[in-house]
Amino acid sequence: MSTADAPKKPRETDDVPVPATLRKSLKNRHIQLIALGGAIGTGLFYGSSESIALAGPSILLAYLVGGLAIFAIVRALSEMSVEDPKAGAFSYYATRYWSKRAGFISGWNYWFNYILVSMVELSVVGSFVNYWFPAIPTWVSAAVFLVIICAANLLGVSKFGEFEFWFAIIKIVAVIAMIIGGLAVIIFVLPTASGVRASFANWFTVGNGFFPNGLMGQNSDGSWTGLLMALVVVMFSFGGTELIGITAGETEDPKTTIPRATNDIIWRILVFYIGALGVIMAVVPWNTIDGKSSPFVQIFDSVGIHAAAGILNFVCLTAVMSVYNSGLYANSRMLYSLAKQGNAPAYLGKLNSRGVPVAGVLTSAAITAIAVVVVFVWPEFAFNYLMSIATIAGIINWTMIMFTEMKFRKVVAAGGAPEDSELAGKSGKEALDAIHFKLPFAKVTPWVVLAFLALVVVLMCFSASYRVAVIAGVIWLAILFAAYQLTQAKR
Repeated sequence: MSTADAPKKPRETDDVPVPATLRKSLKNRHIQLIALGGAIGTGLFYGSSESIALAGPSILLAYLVGGLAIFAIVRALSEMSVEDPKAGAFSYYATRYWSKRAGFISGWNYWFNYILVSMVELSVVGSFVNYWFPAIPTWVSAAVFLVIICAANLLGVSKFGEFEFWFAIIKIVAVIAMIIGGLAVIIFVLPTASGVRASFANWFTVGNGFFPNGLMGQNSDGSWTGLLMALVVVMFSFGGTELIGITAGETEDPKTTIPRATNDIIWRILVFYIGALGVIMAVVPWNTIDGKSSPFVQIFDSVGIHAAAGILNFVCLTAVMSVYNSGLYANSRMLYSLAKQGNAPAYLGKLNSRGVPVAGVLTSAAITAIAVVVVFVWPEFAFNYLMSIATIAGIINWTMIMFTEMKFRKVVAAGGAPEDSELAGKSGKEALDAIHFKLPFAKVTPWVVLAFLALVVVLMCFSASYRVAVIAGVIWLAILFAAYQLTQAKR
């Protein structure tokens, strides 16, 4: 039989039935925009008001320092993802290079974290819909978007990638338009509603200058403020950037795509956080940004463009959908990985003919739906306690990534690299030097990042709203440890 007559191997796509396996269907453009979109959310559009109030123009330094820490964390995760691209990312790596207990805690912590984040996003989606259609009950909006996103995830990973691609495009265009509009106001000296001339000099001349509240200080009401306190808010606005590692197991060319997407994180932070907020505070005096509306709306309102509120409402609606879309994707892959490790029920490890862990998608969606009901019935309980766990879970996740990276290097140096990796058969310095995408200054960087994360936790204790998160974090870790021991005892 000639090669022309030989049966062709089915392509790995979501639409061609092949043996049940995860499909490497995410293309470079998907990963680039998923990574970019992960750094832009409602935390930037609305949450930046809180951080500006705490630190004034010096918030730009907080975003730079926090951005460097996040870059190091994602670089550590990407180092492992490039050499050993697997679904579940850090949970799989924690199990493979640390211990089964570490994999259990890492995986379930991340899964529950995204359940709670998704809960909040879905619970507020109704407020954005009500901007145009006030008669629609908020629970109806939540239910409709939950079903839409769930259906999109069931279609296959390439469809998920397409959804995220366009969600990210909308957010990027919105931020770039704001930056260009703000620069136009500054360059052409257009009049503003505040009466203050738009200029970058406003960083230093408005409201006691660049460091209006210093590094850290106490207000008359006993609350703490300053650059260090703003770091807490800043760090949690970066949540979601680690999604790059989750996608590695379904990426066409992880050795090329993951390093590129990871290295681009720095300029994203410079442009979309520091650049955007820098322009905003040049046009709108920072001490008039009170959080009653988004700083992005204020910058357009200040020059008479009042349609900005409606536009931003649409952008935030897509941002909320993007977060839930990413959360459902990440959670289904995390449950799939936990099941393969023996840390979750076996049914969660099954795939359909499109390579989708259907049980993981539906289980995560069902639990999220229950969590959304809790928000509507007991909003105070949900936001005060459940969101406290979500807040500290991000710190736990980042901490475990850094410890796992150090464990990974020890295993590689001992000759225990994955068999299908280019590191296989190598050990010692030869193996470490052969790592394709190294974490810079790997002997020191993890400890610097861990010290920084510890500082953030200490700073959280100075804030009444974040202090409960620290207490919840200790209780949450105890629950995870106890749950692991209980599952092992049953086996």
